[in-house]
Amino acid sequence: MNRVRPKKNLGQHFLKDKKIAARIADSITGEGYESVLEIGPGMGILTKFLLDRNFRDFRVIEIDHESVNYLKENLPELKNIITGDFLNIDINSLFDAKFCIAGNFPYNISSQILFKVLDNRDKVVEVTGMFQKEVAERICAGPGSKTYGILSVLLQAYYETDYLFSVSENVFSPPPKVKSGVIRLKRNGTKTLGCDEQLFTRVVKASFNQRRKTLRNSVRSAFRLKSEDNSLFHLRPEQLSVDQFIGLTNWVKANMIVD
Repeated sequence: MNRVRPKKNLGQHFLKDKKIAARIADSITGEGYESVLEIGPGMGILTKFLLDRNFRDFRVIEIDHESVNYLKENLPELKNIITGDFLNIDINSLFDAKFCIAGNFPYNISSQILFKVLDNRDKVVEVTGMFQKEVAERICAGPGSKTYGILSVLLQAYYETDYLFSVSENVFSPPPKVKSGVIRLKRNGTKTLGCDEQLFTRVVKASFNQRRKTLRNSVRSAFRLKSEDNSLFHLRPEQLSVDQFIGLTNWVKANMIVD
């Protein structure tokens, strides 16, 4: 088998630039873990450079059976290929210890991948890879930025985020209609946020669901509250830091009317 036919329904855009692949592989720190899972290796251009890193336990997960067959035929040194959907597997059971996730991530499920990372944040201590540039910028944006949003706050609560470099659409086959960005997430020292973490997620999502409105409108419309005012209510959600969202969550918890 000489090549894999890119499938639109799987969001496949195969990276063809070896220098970019090498740069992504070199961006993986290897700090605090010895295991790596690559999502969606496709024809294995990044996989080859990850194999060269000689991680103790390196695995790939691929949903496309044609890609799996290609990898088995062309990369016989790759021993651990999981055939399946990353979104539907228990990734916590894949490795006994902490691990890193890497890849040229399918853009149509990239946010879902990151929400699954958050659910497994005690095991997934690093994520390094390629996203749609707009999503990559949003993840790494700080308070006050127009791109700062739900993913920014939720990920930055538990991870240090670094935008590493941008990638042209011309290094893919077929070329996507958007540019790409490579980022790295590294687990920070936060064990618990100091608030109800499920409520924290609800507060963040409720706030940004009406991002053009002040928090007075968005929070009050999402929760039944005993108090009508908070010192942050005159602000819009993109103006709040992670710590301020934690404080707002504790305030909502104390003021919620529960039937």
